[in-house]
Amino acid sequence: MDAPPSLERWLAELAAHGERHDAAVDDPARRLRNITPDTGRFLDVQVRATGARRILEAGTSNGYSTLWLARGARATGGRVTTVECDAERWTLARRHFAAAGVEALVDALHADIGTVLADQAPASLDLIFLDADRERYLDWWPAIREALAPGGLLVVDNALSHAEALAPFMARVEADPAFTGCRVPVGKGEFLATRDRGAPREAGRG
Repeated sequence: MDAPPSLERWLAELAAHGERHDAAVDDPARRLRNITPDTGRFLDVQVRATGARRILEAGTSNGYSTLWLARGARATGGRVTTVECDAERWTLARRHFAAAGVEALVDALHADIGTVLADQAPASLDLIFLDADRERYLDWWPAIREALAPGGLLVVDNALSHAEALAPFMARVEADPAFTGCRVPVGKGEFLATRDRGAPREAGRG
């Protein structure tokens, strides 16, 4: 299923804008910190390969990574729920979704991702993409674990660029007998973990 021209155009425009914006901003908190284009294609492929239909993204920023997830979701008949706590970025991303023609594929929430994760039903998500507050990932893990369906996929950005900061979280996931994980040298590094089919839901909790 081909993506509409508007989506392809906005993917290119947002990639270029993100690079220009971050190069001109000194304050790290104001940077968009978009994923790289090759990471975006990687996410698109992961959605298609796993057949993911129920997708959750933690950290919308200006919506660039969401557009890649939506590109994959068009092929699987899925939807993307993306969560952003910053009102300005959330508003900006929603404008980009409308311009790119993916509004029907994306639910954009202005909320705290921890609260959203805690409200997910068990085994209700096929793919979760984490690109948010890394210091909170360990706190979110029990909810992530509960929400991810058997055969579901967790993808975590910055696995190489911020390997030290993510090490405790990745170690926790890899120690869970219900999950199998690996690191992939794409973009800033991606940590992948899949929930084994048939694994007990209570294994490794606590």
